[in-house]
Amino acid sequence: MTTEIAPTVEAINPELVTAGVPTHWYNLAADLPEPIPPHLHPGTKEPVGPDDLAPLFPAGLIAQEVTPERYIEIPEPVREIYQMWRPSPLFRARKFEQALNTKARIYVKYEGVSPVGSHKTNSAVAQAYYNSVDGVTKLTTETGAGQWGSALSFAGAQFGIDVEVWQVRASYDSKPYRGYLMKTYGGTVHPSPSDLTESGRAMLAKDPHTTGSLGMAVSEAVEVAANDPDARYALGSVLNHVVLHQSVIGQEAVAQLNAVEADGADVVFGCAGGGSNLAGLSFPFLREKLAGRSNPRIVAAEPSACPSITQGEYRYDHGDVAGLTPLLKMHTLGMDFVPDPIHAGGLRYHGMAPALSHTVELGLVEGQAISQHDAFAAGVTFARTQGIVPAPESTHAIAACAAYVADSDREEVVVIGLSGHGQLDLPAYAEYLDGGF
Repeated sequence: MTTEIAPTVEAINPELVTAGVPTHWYNLAADLPEPIPPHLHPGTKEPVGPDDLAPLFPAGLIAQEVTPERYIEIPEPVREIYQMWRPSPLFRARKFEQALNTKARIYVKYEGVSPVGSHKTNSAVAQAYYNSVDGVTKLTTETGAGQWGSALSFAGAQFGIDVEVWQVRASYDSKPYRGYLMKTYGGTVHPSPSDLTESGRAMLAKDPHTTGSLGMAVSEAVEVAANDPDARYALGSVLNHVVLHQSVIGQEAVAQLNAVEADGADVVFGCAGGGSNLAGLSFPFLREKLAGRSNPRIVAAEPSACPSITQGEYRYDHGDVAGLTPLLKMHTLGMDFVPDPIHAGGLRYHGMAPALSHTVELGLVEGQAISQHDAFAAGVTFARTQGIVPAPESTHAIAACAAYVADSDREEVVVIGLSGHGQLDLPAYAEYLDGGF
């Protein structure tokens, strides 16, 4: 039986969808019954203002971080690059359904078709553009699995911006091809913690053998950007403007699904580490829910080794280990939390995006913790049935979906966000297949 591809149609907001690629980003904050708590200055504990963020971000992104507008127009240079791979496909995973022996109709929104093989490019291109408008010539950032570092390196090449990346050491060592990809696009990459920054040296002095964390890598990238007047910092998840950019995923998915399923989705599964992938997929579905057009259940699948939603506290916390970032109201395991060096390096962040955390508190999104073994088992099943090797991060969403439909015989419509492919993560699959975990 052939794979069914759902076409992109102008179904929900005709004026906002042209040739299948959204012309605007969607901001869920405009439709929520309660406002998302503001970020706080780490010193004064007062809400941060534009002047507080100016040393790190360009004016266009600062405006998006606090905007109350429902839709923000996507600049034409960004849309032109999006059209290299957008709209990304939504397909019916019939063979996966058969393997699960389920009556559910499972659709997959696949972001692995982007130049770097993941959803991260959606925000990287936008961030590079706004920095170029402000004349920025260098961007610093952190990366876990390397997908964000690769995406920003690609985006930097599009706009003539140098990119310097600090990659979590556990992933830097286990995923060398991500580093090669960053260098191919012109980026520079260092293992984190490193001896290149004050914060990195302090972390190494405390634990010379640390496997690193995203919080540590953030501290190093922020430190370098703050001390260089020609540089700015770029973050691949968590912040409101990143979540905003990723909304192209869900806007396309809602329109594509409505072409073949009149009532929309019953359940939406996405993996969640910092929150940009899950928010980008699910927030347009929540738009439909809040408007009364459908009633989907949204499930955030996170690793049991780093369960910020299911076991973290909802409170203000720093986004990094050194305490250089604003305080964010989010589900957090604590800024000093160092997770086990799991293969899903993109899901090793100690906190969750404030916007996504807020939807959890409002009862609009629920968390589910998935073990690494179960995640890879589901990823292998998906690869053997559908032919796509999922990124280790995405296998958590696939596993959560598989467990759900196994307990249900209802003919529901289920959507999985497949945030990227795992072609550069095959050593992790090899370890699973060899019985390593």
